[in-house]
Amino acid sequence: MGGSAAGSAEPRLEAEALERAVAVLRRGGLVVAATETLLGLLADPFRPDTLRRLAALKARPPDQPFPLLLPDPPAVARVARAMPDVALRLAARFWPGPLTLLLPALPGLPAELVGPDGLVAVRFPGPAPATEICVRFGGPLVATSANPRGALPPESTEGLDPAVAAAAELIVPGRAAGTVGSTIVACRPNGYRIVRAGAVDEAAIRGALA
Repeated sequence: MGGSAAGSAEPRLEAEALERAVAVLRRGGLVVAATETLLGLLADPFRPDTLRRLAALKARPPDQPFPLLLPDPPAVARVARAMPDVALRLAARFWPGPLTLLLPALPGLPAELVGPDGLVAVRFPGPAPATEICVRFGGPLVATSANPRGALPPESTEGLDPAVAAAAELIVPGRAAGTVGSTIVACRPNGYRIVRAGAVDEAAIRGALA
């Protein structure tokens, strides 16, 4: 994969903080922590009760599934049926980093993770507190921006919306690394489509696939 490994950067969180975050996630709680782009709301993707609570908090419509962080590239096999050639090429160039790939979802995933087109959103993120938590958790994690629908993402945990702050069982203090979310690309055997512009620009994506 392109870039440095997510675990190669100097750790930002103490072991005790990581264990506390993982414990909260495993019992179905929500954690706020910075990703390599925005502040994220993290959750265990295989707890339907937690996903329903998160969807209500975010007022997220059913046709907008939650994206997933991966602790490492092989973890994609836990949620996706395949990685088309275009996805493999983009992952090799931009992972770890702020590029989300939409891939054919495995059967049986919670409905909150799968779009109406049968795709699941995944990314192997760059170094950040949320990445460290995901690696320690040992599996995919939901990571959605830590703001209600329609509101601007906060620049730091001090600016969290009161409803988000109240819903989170753990807030890892810190600032967002950026102001733009990840770029989202839908990948199929017959091509690709940029669904949302973001931190990786379209010219770089075209160049990687040229």
